[in-house]
Formats: sequence, structure tokens, C-alpha cells
Amino acid sequence: MQEIIVKNKKADIKKVELFGFKKCNKRYEYTTSFMNGDFTLLVKISENNKILTELTENETKEIYTLHLTDAEGNFIGQIRDEYNKVIEKIIKECFIYDVFKNNYTKKVISYIKDVYSDELEYLWEKFPDNAIARRKDNSKWYLIIMTVKKNKLGFDSDEKIEVIDIRADKNQIQELTEKPDIYPGYHMNKKNWITIILDGSIKIEEIYKFIDKSYALAKKS
Repeated sequence: MQEIIVKNKKADIKKVELFGFKKCNKRYEYTTSFMNGDFTLLVKISENNKILTELTENETKEIYTLHLTDAEGNFIGQIRDEYNKVIEKIIKECFIYDVFKNNYTKKVISYIKDVYSDELEYLWEKFPDNAIARRKDNSKWYLIIMTVKKNKLGFDSDEKIEVIDIRADKNQIQELTEKPDIYPGYHMNKKNWITIILDGSIKIEEIYKFIDKSYALAKKS
């Protein structure tokens, strides 16, 4: 079987079942046909979020592998295109982003979803571990979550950490950044943004308050 590793995403079981996958032992399986029914594609999603596929030529009942090679030709190209369309659709409709691992980061993601019905947006293909949240009414950003090296915040370390950039009242920026564990906005206008490391140094309840303030400031701007 062909194995496909989906990076930075995980299968959402509800979406998987809604798509038409059926649970079989510890995997979910889905079958479809294309090329006027000449081929049947079996797709399996494993526990570790890998996609396994098996393409069968219905007339011969043989496993078809040419779509996985560099072979050329119009017919082979059509098979490869149809195959890729199915896989791309499954990834789009059945998988959700799973980039951030920190427990505090996950709490922030849940908070904006529960309170504001917002989902993170991953805007940069070159930076898949950066994401933003924006207001629905004016599309203004009020939150950015990033994975950065600690030395970007002045530490003598290359350790990667997850941080949140949020808006703050420009008249309070200096006072805020003089406090422990609050930093001038990384990669944003330091006159309007602050950065907090999502490591527990600041209680999550306080971070929620900062997010609420940032959300309100995004409306004003």
C-alpha cells in the first residue's frame, strides 16, 4: 500500500465519518471508484494519521502501481490526477491543523473558539507553525501564535518556544513590557503589540484577559 504522511494535521473523526469512512478495527476505511469505474481506490486512515491507499484495476483485479511511478503518458496522467484529487479532498475535508503542542497554546485555541467562534488561520506556507486569529466583522488580526527561538526574545538559547502576540493599549505598552514575562511585540509593531511565552509563566486566566482586550482593540483600529 502507498503511505502518505500528512504533516502538521490530524484526522478529525467526526469529519472522517461524515466524509464516508467506516471504522474497521483500529483504522477508518473508504472506497471510491474513478475513470468510469475502471479503478477502485481503497483509502485507510491509521491511528497515527497516516493515509494508506491501494488502487485496484477492476477488470484484472490487480493492484495498480503505475500512478505512483514517474511513468508518463496521457492515460497514466489521468489516473494520477484522479488519484491526487481524491487524496487532496480527503485531506481538506477530514483533517484539521495540529501544529501547536503546548498545553497553554491549546487552551488559547480552545478559548477563541468557544468565546469568539474563531479558528486559527495558517496563512504562510513557508511558516506552517505560525497562525493568526481575526475578527469576523473587520478582518483585523487580534492574535498571532508563533513558534520561535528563544533568542528572538533576548534569551541566550536556540530552544523553540510557542508565543502569542496580542494587541495592547499603546499607552500601556511600556508599563506592560517592564513586567516579568511580557515582551515587546515580536515581528509586529512594538507600539501596539506585546508578546507572551505560552509556558505557564503567566496564568492562563490573565492571558484570556489580554486576548479579550486585544479583540476589543482590533475593533477600534
